[in-house]
Amino acid sequence: MGDPDPQNMVQTGMARRPRVMLYSHDTFGLGHLRRSRALAGAITQAIPEATALILTGSPVAGRFSFPPRVDHVRLPGVVKLPDGSYASKTDGLDIGAVTDLRTRIILGSVQSYDPDILIVDKEPTGFRGELLPTLEERSASRRTRVVLGLRDVLDETSVLVAEWDRKGAVEAVEAFYDEVWVYGLRGIHDPTAGLPFSPSTRGRTYWTGYLRRDLAPVSEPPEQPYILVTSGGGGDGSALVNLVLTAYERDPALSPRAVLVYGPFLSGDVRTAFEARVSALGGRVTTTGFDSQIETLYAGAAGVVCMGGYNTFCEVLSFDKPAVIVPRTTPRLEQWIRASRAEELGLVRMLDETRDGLTAPAMIAAIRGLTDQPVPSQAMQSGILDGLEHVTRRVRALLDLPARQAAE
Repeated sequence: MGDPDPQNMVQTGMARRPRVMLYSHDTFGLGHLRRSRALAGAITQAIPEATALILTGSPVAGRFSFPPRVDHVRLPGVVKLPDGSYASKTDGLDIGAVTDLRTRIILGSVQSYDPDILIVDKEPTGFRGELLPTLEERSASRRTRVVLGLRDVLDETSVLVAEWDRKGAVEAVEAFYDEVWVYGLRGIHDPTAGLPFSPSTRGRTYWTGYLRRDLAPVSEPPEQPYILVTSGGGGDGSALVNLVLTAYERDPALSPRAVLVYGPFLSGDVRTAFEARVSALGGRVTTTGFDSQIETLYAGAAGVVCMGGYNTFCEVLSFDKPAVIVPRTTPRLEQWIRASRAEELGLVRMLDETRDGLTAPAMIAAIRGLTDQPVPSQAMQSGILDGLEHVTRRVRALLDLPARQAAE
């Protein structure tokens, strides 16, 4: 990344450029990588002398462009199986061996890059504890400030407490983390409720607000009007896609047309079958598999039908689009908790499988109602989209590192 040699800088008295590393385990979907990419871009834009390096397990990391002075290291991939267990995506390595390999790559990358700040996404100990050797090494050297970044909702409290207890996550936060950042507002939801954090950890927990999506100039959108239908990464989006296609099949007068983004993880025979149905609709639904510049589609949309992931919710708020969220309820209740709370606040409408039924008539009514639905800004709280600005302020504060200056 063109960073000067640290040893030469010490000898000549030059100040070393700040380095920020972001870790996201990325075993499923796009959420962790997209969040880390947004954070890295905001930090390097706000602090022009800084560089950032993202450690990610996402299999599609190479399909994204990265901002200037931001790069990434790809960790060997793992896949989540239907029973909740994990398997290696690397031929010849079982899950234990690939976890050991990832652990060594993470530790080596941190030692070589030697970041001033390490921002860990969601998992305090990393995937299967892979981050613990790095946290222990950084704690011993005292050369890096370590931050845990949490999305607004993790899971229902009882499930989360049991999971964190099993992983030793609370103990890791208490021992190794300088700060905790929650990418949301306490008044909307507290993902740490029920976790036995000490008063000290509570005192170094910061609520940033949601992470605004890039509103920079976008490309020319498709022919309007249209609604955007997105299932996020697509790995668990087939039910939403099927429901939307069924709605257009059942109601020949349903409008406006839909632009449907499958996501990179919805593929194979399932997608082939969907494409046959799309073709029969005569242009009333058009599709794309993956769009790294989905901001253009958001900007031109009359409304959005989507699942309830964190990044999608941030995009709906950022582009101020009327939205119907169809949250998944397995394996976590995260999306349902977020969508139901957002509906209570008047930010979106939720299509709930228990209350509304996930049926063609319910989806037809939801699509037709988008044109009369209020936009989120009519109900937004102050500071709700200030997350990136708050993060960059915290980064500036943490970059005052007397321990590093003394070490060098």
